[in-house]
Amino acid sequence: MASFTKAADIIAAALEIERRGFALYQNAATVANQVEDKDFFTFMAKEEQHHEKIFAAMLKRIGGLELPAGNSEAEYLEYVDILLNNHALFLPEQQEAMQKNPLGQALAFEKDSILFFSAMLRLVDSSEHAHIESCIEEEQRHMRYIAEHAKARDMALHR
Repeated sequence: MASFTKAADIIAAALEIERRGFALYQNAATVANQVEDKDFFTFMAKEEQHHEKIFAAMLKRIGGLELPAGNSEAEYLEYVDILLNNHALFLPEQQEAMQKNPLGQALAFEKDSILFFSAMLRLVDSSEHAHIESCIEEEQRHMRYIAEHAKARDMALHR
């Protein structure tokens, strides 16, 4: 995982993870063949938007990003983008895997989000822990939703 120097860097990355999670689930909803899958992935996309709002508010509370001297916000966001593009979760082959096994990849996305947010706990001020812990609980709930949806889907296919 990338090395971050400030809490704002971590929260900016969390925001981008949630944005990409939204795109991931929106895409899965678009390509899903079953109405139940479309509805499920649309719901999950909305959940990611909710998390994005939590982290945006958190970033605002801590004063936003402090850009390194001589860097623009665009350059900084490009830096965050490069870090995340090299994260295994966002490599091009993951997109292909998502199309082949959307529920399995969704589980992997949520699990990796939990790991990321758990690491964030050690790096942000304790006053922000409750918000991050809430997001961890949300991601755990998402994993249960995905598992339940997969089980219901399998049962419907075997009828």
